[in-house]
Amino acid sequence: MRYVFDDGGRKDAGYKGSTGDCTCRAIAIATGMPYQSVYDLLNNHAQEQRITKRQPRRGSARTGIYKNTIRRVLEGLGWVWTPTMAIGSGCTVHLRDGELPRGRLIVSVSKHVVAVVDGVIHDTHDPSREGTRCVYGYWSKNL
Repeated sequence: MRYVFDDGGRKDAGYKGSTGDCTCRAIAIATGMPYQSVYDLLNNHAQEQRITKRQPRRGSARTGIYKNTIRRVLEGLGWVWTPTMAIGSGCTVHLRDGELPRGRLIVSVSKHVVAVVDGVIHDTHDPSREGTRCVYGYWSKNL
């Protein structure tokens, strides 16, 4: 799968250095929304998150967002989740050519979220692990 360097507009929004903002970058790239708008949207939704034993702190667009917050945000934007893996099923879809549909996708892999646009990875690094990275599922725009 081809890879293109894309920070989702992070540098243009005035942010420097590297951080754990993969969800924010992926949503900005796939939706075409400005990075700062996505950053603010994620942080606003993260403030609604309940503190629990499993989630002892609120998520942050800069350091990481919990899956339930990602779900609320993307469903609110009209995106639909398609799981590609179930408990006990093993890995059936990988981050490689021909295994994901065409279009603008926000793909969930282990400890990372990445934008894939028409079969091309858009991220600050290549997370494919040479085509062996397992895809848990992906978000796509409901047309």
